[in-house]
Parts: sequence; C-alpha cells; structure tokens
Amino acid sequence: MSVELPVGPRLRFLLVAALAMPFAHADDAAIARIEAGLRPAVALANAPLKTESLQDAMTRLKVPGVSVAVIKDGKVAWSRGYGVAWIGGPAVTPDTLFQSASLSKPVSAMAALRMVEQGKLQLDAGIDNALTSWKLPSKLGQPSVRQLLSHTGGTTVPGFPGYAGGKSVPTLVQVLDGAWAANTKAVKVDTTPGAKWRYSGGGYTVLQQAMIDRAGKPFDALMQESVLAPLDMRESTFAQPLPAALQARAARPHDDEGKPLRGGAYTHPEQAAAGLWTTPSDLAKFVIAVQQGAAGADNGVLSPAMTRTMLTPVMSDYALGLDIGEKGKSFAHGGSNMGFKAFMIGWVEGGDGAVILTNGDNGGELADALTRAIAHEYKWAGNQTRLRTAVELAPQDRQALVGKYRIESLGNFEIAEREGQLMVSNRDMPWEPLYAESDKLLFIMSRPIELHRTDADSGVSVLGTSSRPYKRVGSR
Repeated sequence: MSVELPVGPRLRFLLVAALAMPFAHADDAAIARIEAGLRPAVALANAPLKTESLQDAMTRLKVPGVSVAVIKDGKVAWSRGYGVAWIGGPAVTPDTLFQSASLSKPVSAMAALRMVEQGKLQLDAGIDNALTSWKLPSKLGQPSVRQLLSHTGGTTVPGFPGYAGGKSVPTLVQVLDGAWAANTKAVKVDTTPGAKWRYSGGGYTVLQQAMIDRAGKPFDALMQESVLAPLDMRESTFAQPLPAALQARAARPHDDEGKPLRGGAYTHPEQAAAGLWTTPSDLAKFVIAVQQGAAGADNGVLSPAMTRTMLTPVMSDYALGLDIGEKGKSFAHGGSNMGFKAFMIGWVEGGDGAVILTNGDNGGELADALTRAIAHEYKWAGNQTRLRTAVELAPQDRQALVGKYRIESLGNFEIAEREGQLMVSNRDMPWEPLYAESDKLLFIMSRPIELHRTDADSGVSVLGTSSRPYKRVGSR
C-alpha cells in the first residue's frame, strides 16, 4: 500500500531528486521508471505484480535519505540523492557521505591482498606470522589471511555495534581483547580454521591489526595510500570518528522509526569491518576496479590474477571479501551499522552494477527493492523478482503450522492464522502473509526466504544459498 507524503515533504522529495541531477541525462526516462517501480523480492505468478515508488517506500520504511550510483558498461552511468541527510537537514546529494558499514570489508580485503602482492602479508600462512603487537588466542591453529577474508578462520564475534556519540571508544587491542572498555567479547579462535563458514567481523579486526603491524602506520592512512588514492576515491575515508571538517557533508543515522540516533553516527574502531565513510559514486569506482581486474586489466591496486583470486569462492559462495552470486557472474556485499544500511553489487562481465547507501535502519529492505528496480530496467541476469505459484492449504494443514519456532543460531519466528490468512512474524518483525507452494514448501514475498518442512515440527529455513534447521518450540 502506498503512503502519501504531505504536500511539503512530497515537494521537497521532488526538489531533492531534481537538484541531485539538474541537467538533462540520457538515462532520465530509465531513472524515472526506476524511481516509480521498486519491485518485491517475490510475487505471485497469477496476480498483477505490485510495484512501489521510491518516495512511497522511503515514507513507509521511515528512511530519511538514500543515495545511489548505477554502473553501466564499466562506468558510472548516473548517481542521485533522495530525501534528507537528517530530519530537518540538507538534501542528500551524490556527494553526501554515508557509513558503508560492512561494505568496508571488501575494500579492506583489496588492501590486504595488495599487501600480499607486496610481500608484506602471506595469503596462506598463519596470521600470527604478521601480528607483533597482539596475539590471537587459539588452541586450534592460526587462521590464514585467506581464511580471515573468507570468514572461514574460525574466529568469533560476528559484528560490532560501534560506540555512540559522547561515549568512550576503546583501542583496537581493547576490542580484540574484549576488555572493559569494549562492548563486544574477545576475539578468539573457537573452531578449527578452514572447517566451516561463519561470518566474523572479528576476523577482519584481527586482520586490521596485522595490517597495521606490517605497514607500521594507522589503518586509515594505510587504506588511503593502498586503495582509496589509487582508485581516486576522493570522497572516502576510514577515519573514525569522522573528522569534524567532513561532518557537515555527512548523513546522520536514524532508527527504524525514522528518529535520529542520539549523538549521531556511532564510532567504529573496527575500521576494516565497518569503518568506511563514502559515497555511492566512490564505491562504484571500487566495483569497476574489480570488474577491470577480472577482465585482465590493471586496476591500479591488484594484478588481474589477484583480482581473480579475490573473486574465487572459498566456502558458501563467499570469496575474499565478496559474496559471489549467479554461479560466479556477480559479486556483492551488504552493510548494516546503527542507523545506516548499504548494498553494493557488480557483474563480473558486462560492466553493470549499483551501490546504494541509506541513513535508516530499514534501509536494507529499501536498497533491495531499489536494486531489483535497477535490475529490471537494465535487464540484469539476476536480482529480479521471483514469480511463484501459491496453492490453498486445507484448514487442518494451516492449523497444524500454527506455533512458535526457532532457527538455529538466528532466533525465533511465529506462524499464526489471522483473519483467515496464514501469517508469519520473524524475530519480532511485522506480520506478513505466509504462502504455500506445497504442503512441504512455504514462502514469503518480502524476502527470498523459504521454509522446507521435514515434518510437522521441524524443517530447514533457506535464504539464498544459506540454510539453517528450525524446530517447533511451542504452540500459539
């Protein structure tokens, strides 16, 4: 359902979009169709596909601002900003800075691989060979750079919440040690390196310390010298907190109700994992550099051979800092910091891609829908709405599904009947319809999530190539 903006905000939205790109552009018609046609992850094959305007989606999701850059034929085809940098603040433009959250990881990975080519790091040796100021606790062996970059190093701590404005910020070593000043536990190895894939921002933080030790300089300076400057990413910095001189140009974070976070942007001493401030156009330069290297060209940072190594999956379709999709045809990464959500995708061949940065906690859903609108307009091979056929379950089969369930390591979800419709709520998210392709396969339309039922009380939850078992934990 569309949500109407009052006249003032609606006019402001249109003015922001116009100011972001004030001159005639060859893609203007395409841009207009994208802005008017955000698309769902899943739609019913036997019903009209419902689209939503970007304006309505921002209002519904309470995301104050979004900035986007689209890559076509290996170049930035266009970039635009929408909404505001903060409530009551200036319009978002293509030059507005955003925290890119975990999009920091692939940029940091490129710097680490450059150090490998320079002989300052070894790709497959234990990371303890590079660490001098701190040691990684492990009784199971030391992970390699390749394993840390691919989340197969067995390290703990999946992510970092950061430190609110006005709060004390620990040193990197304190974060690694889980010391009193840190708000996360110590990073250690608790699974044999190489044994399984498990997302670990902690592993990237270990690598950050190793890169600092080997380079002998602060991480933001190292990143500026090794990646940002060579790729002409002039609007990007790993400085944490953001320098005062840049704060007037920066978006501010907002929660899922669209309210500003007190104190502004959180600080991330875990720079490699979450510390990059940037613009979509700058991150597009990174995407294009990966595409150039994959095509055999010199991208100014890595050799073509090392770029192809960066794109080679290690486990669970994750390579060295990048998610690999469409059977090796695309590379991507998402990002989530407090009040900022981000997404980046590039196609290995053909030179297509997009980068989307937002300043709201519901920005991930917005970025996904906007990516699908871009994919539909430019006829990408992936990121399209999936059309599915739903069948009607018998009343007793619907009733048998009602209950509370737990997905291993991810939390709870609940299924209920509401006004004759089977509904699901995942981890305290809003209720939404649950559809059946058969009595053994259930799906929702907001995200490409499926429930594969083994029996009445258990099964497997599938999201893309990732799957986790679930089981009933209680009746409604």
